[in-house]
Amino acid sequence: MSSAPSFTASSAGPATIRHELSFLNVFRLVQALVYAGLAFSPAGMGWPQLATPGFARTVTTLYLIFALVALLLNRRSMPYARATVATTLVVDIVAAVLAIAAMHDARIGIAMMLAVNLSAGALILPLRLSSFFAALATLGMLGHTFFGSSTSSTGGDLLEAALFGLAYFASTTLCHVLGRQLRATEALAEQRSTDLANLSQINELIIRRMKTGVLLVDDANRIHQINESAWMLMGNPGADQRDLGQLAPELSRRLYHWMTSGKLDETATQLADGVPEVVPRFTRLAPNDDSHVLIFLDDTSLLSRRAEELTLTSLGRLSASIAHEIRNPLAAIRYSAQLLAESKSMDATDQRMVEIINNHCIRLNEIIENILQLSRRERSRPETLDLGHWAQGFVEEYSQGNDLGADSLRVIASSGTPVAAVADPQQLQQVVWNLVQNALRYGRLPGEPARVMVVTRQGEHGVPILEVIDRGPGIAPKVAAQIFEPFYTTHEYGTGLGLYLARQMSDANQASLEYVRVAGGGSCFRLVLTPPARSPADAAETAQAAATR
Repeated sequence: MSSAPSFTASSAGPATIRHELSFLNVFRLVQALVYAGLAFSPAGMGWPQLATPGFARTVTTLYLIFALVALLLNRRSMPYARATVATTLVVDIVAAVLAIAAMHDARIGIAMMLAVNLSAGALILPLRLSSFFAALATLGMLGHTFFGSSTSSTGGDLLEAALFGLAYFASTTLCHVLGRQLRATEALAEQRSTDLANLSQINELIIRRMKTGVLLVDDANRIHQINESAWMLMGNPGADQRDLGQLAPELSRRLYHWMTSGKLDETATQLADGVPEVVPRFTRLAPNDDSHVLIFLDDTSLLSRRAEELTLTSLGRLSASIAHEIRNPLAAIRYSAQLLAESKSMDATDQRMVEIINNHCIRLNEIIENILQLSRRERSRPETLDLGHWAQGFVEEYSQGNDLGADSLRVIASSGTPVAAVADPQQLQQVVWNLVQNALRYGRLPGEPARVMVVTRQGEHGVPILEVIDRGPGIAPKVAAQIFEPFYTTHEYGTGLGLYLARQMSDANQASLEYVRVAGGGSCFRLVLTPPARSPADAAETAQAAATR
């Protein structure tokens, strides 16, 4: 880019400038060859008459050399196109005026060729600069008529020069307008091309990442395009396998049945071993066009999960409204039972009945709290925590608020550097409370007290981990696969919501909760939390240490 703003090529596209500048340089070379042919024509031809042959041949030779140099430097002059065109046009005008002075008989042809130079330059230059060169050429023609002719100028010569000047102005103005429109059209076409390319990439990415499988099949039953979901639902076929009849015979049969009868079989089918069942749907790319068909494969497992999520959402709202209605009479029952328990006239049997009422009120209140937590979707407010310090405070608070009796609950924190984690303290409290409550309730051997440990440590790559471990009988593998599902419980008094809510709150804190069986008996619920963001200096130090390994 040149430092002079008026001679930059910013308004025209690079491809347009390249073509226009190349055309101008090639035409200039042809123009110089024509001048040289006229200047070096044999004397016997008698045309054109050369007043001074030596002068004419010197001018045309120098112009020919200039045209060759301009053509050879065509690529290097692209960044300075306007400055190059302005400079060469000055040379073109001077050479044309000198050639007319040396070869007066060929003045009309030379003047006409100069119009081509000015018009080509107007495609690149601004209108004011193009008009300046048109005026310069007109003055050159008029100046030659007045002063350069060996004979006295006539009115016809003046009129001829004036008409050429008018033609120069008209051609440069017209070519400038046309060039501006061409550049605008080219810029619009490039923008449309870029938009279409971007849109095509976006569509391809969306189709590729769709959960619904998508295939494009032609009339020869060959697969042209397939997205990731369809590729997995068809059993991960090889890239060279394109025949639908060989890959999925049942899908090919249904496609043929749909194309011949127009009826769609909406029953679920399995296209390969070990993949979910799908419900295929078909549609043509264009109406009345059987050459290409789009096949959509709806994963039934996804549909089931969506239905389950909708059911849980609706159930959560319904349960929340019911829980609110139950809470008020439950509070009245519990308060009345507490008043009865304070009576001194009750015998042991009545006191046992009151105790049963209180226990069931407490259990029912826990169920209501779980249901209300299920309906609430509170946003997490993460903070950076010292996991060992937090676990110590949690165990102390839990031990003070609950009678452990012979059971034990203790913290095992990793020695050395503190374990830092990012989580919402309140939600983390609810998650660990549920895990500890389950461990104390179910993680015990018959006739023995429960022994529960809250362990904080760092995993691989410094990931903070919190584990709740008990020394009970453990959980059977079949049961362990379902313990995080809502409303699943193996206890007659359980609600099946505690572990489900714990996992939901873990996900809200970008943490993962899983069950790990302990060797030698017992259970471990492992909560993998998010580490705090490291500073740039720490990241650089880690990267440097990794590079030196």
